[in-house]
Amino acid sequence: MTHPMSGRGAEAARNDGKILDAARDVFLADPNRPIAEVARQAGVGISALYRRYPSKEHLLRELAADGLTRFTNELESALMSPGDPWTVYCDCLQRVLEGRSQALAQRLAGTFTPTPELHELAATTGERYAELHDRTQRVGALRPDVTTADVVLLLEMLSVIDTPGASNGSALRRRYLTLILQALHASSAEPLPGPPASGEELSARWKP
Repeated sequence: MTHPMSGRGAEAARNDGKILDAARDVFLADPNRPIAEVARQAGVGISALYRRYPSKEHLLRELAADGLTRFTNELESALMSPGDPWTVYCDCLQRVLEGRSQALAQRLAGTFTPTPELHELAATTGERYAELHDRTQRVGALRPDVTTADVVLLLEMLSVIDTPGASNGSALRRRYLTLILQALHASSAEPLPGPPASGEELSARWKP
């Protein structure tokens, strides 16, 4: 049986949600922005933010862990789906892009010192995405010359698309994801120039 939180506990939980939501927006745009900007956008005092996160490094680690966890959850859901592999793959990328979970974790790489637990979480996320990627390629739906790292970088690129002062950033991200998915579909495959991105290139970014 769960018990409702006290007024102070409920307020702290609301503040934490506001802080994390604001931090996602602030640091996805620029991981080097000051933590005071997060407090301002969240509408909380800087002392309230520091009570929950003693430093910017603590906050960045929490955001990266949250992004990787949400990305992993979406991947596991897709892997369990019995639907058409290409449709499942496309729907999964759409949800990931909307949540901006994957891009947030990748964008923060190198801006803080990751813990062993975070390294383990990142490895699990990579394994799950590789499973989904390989499954979609095995059925001949995803072009064979695209690597997991290629798609991770494409998602990161799409996630930072926005239009300051406007409300159609999400619509633009959906539009360009659809365009990219058409290019990723095996039926549209034309030879690509240059070598693909590698996992080593992505993992190197996690060194601060």
